[in-house]
Amino acid sequence: MKYFQMHDFDFKGKRTIVRVDFNVPLENGRITDDKRIQAALPTIRHILDNSGSVILMSHLGRPKGEGPEKGLKMDPVAKRLSELLSKDVRKLDDCIGDDVKKAAESLQPGEILLLENLRFHKEEKKGDEEFAKKLASLADLYVNDAFGTCHRSHASVAQITNYLPSAAGFLVQKEIDMISPVIDSPKRPYIAILGGAKISDKIRLIESILPKVDRLLLGGAMIFTFYKAAGFEIGKSLVEEDFLKDALRIQKEAGEKLVLPIDVVVADKFDADAKAENVFVEEMPAGWIGLDIGEASIKLFQTMIANAKTVVWNGPMGVFEFERFATGTLEVARSVAELKDATTIIGGGDSASAVAKMGLADKMTHVSTGGGATLKFFESGTLPALECLEKNHEKFS
Repeated sequence: MKYFQMHDFDFKGKRTIVRVDFNVPLENGRITDDKRIQAALPTIRHILDNSGSVILMSHLGRPKGEGPEKGLKMDPVAKRLSELLSKDVRKLDDCIGDDVKKAAESLQPGEILLLENLRFHKEEKKGDEEFAKKLASLADLYVNDAFGTCHRSHASVAQITNYLPSAAGFLVQKEIDMISPVIDSPKRPYIAILGGAKISDKIRLIESILPKVDRLLLGGAMIFTFYKAAGFEIGKSLVEEDFLKDALRIQKEAGEKLVLPIDVVVADKFDADAKAENVFVEEMPAGWIGLDIGEASIKLFQTMIANAKTVVWNGPMGVFEFERFATGTLEVARSVAELKDATTIIGGGDSASAVAKMGLADKMTHVSTGGGATLKFFESGTLPALECLEKNHEKFS
């Protein structure tokens, strides 16, 4: 994989447009978690410290793409970023147009612009070339530091690389450096742990990672599709009927490599205060719903994790938002954190939240910022945005 990195560019006196992932959680107009903003600071500071100017662009939330939407503007982000940098961040009212072009052209070394939410324009998600060209016209260089969107072929991630010399930012570089060795040559035993609600979200990853791992441990609500496919009673647990044949086929093909929980915690309703019991899988009562892996399964998983030299984990083992059904997720997190001389990769999303909630993030080799991008990277070994950076290297070398 050959692409430009930050050290390949001379930022002095140049305007650099940086795609960041500032899709932060908001509550009543206030940012409740600024980790994604903080993750981009090294790249931003490097450009500024090297006498360059920075134009930042990101999406926020899920606007319809039909113009500005209240509650999804980038103003709170500009305020927080200004506080973190102890520097003025000028936020614009759009991301393209004459006023934006003038603001960019007047930018001086050491100054920062933040464009308005990219997804206020439907052309962003469509990967529109003209939209990408307008974004590119604002700058001399492009840096992608939004790993969380690298699996998307959006204009600010993919098409923009057709028009400017383009590099991977420090955050994207770190993700590649941490994940690529696990994809290419993992230390063994290699254990993957996958959870989450739907098999449909993980089936491609399951199929691609099974031949590479020594064991694949499954948790989360998707296990009930596997159980039903095998003929077990699953009560009112979540099941995806369209994937029953796939689940059965995967079980047969995987053999001992695929490890499903042997017991589960079931509840009489989906509620934090529901009546709950720990039962073996073959004894699940009709009308109840599975909300976590059981005690025996936790011990089984812990035994397998204890010998691992590489662990990749994505997705909770149960409904960890409810404290009573968070035990499986928390115990798996502890087991992974306790490993010595092992590479441990947490694949973003809910598993990253669980690890952070427990204060175990610094015990892991790497907690990815990617979520869907991380899964896609493990599935295919590359990402659309990374392929674009490779083509850009060929074009501008």
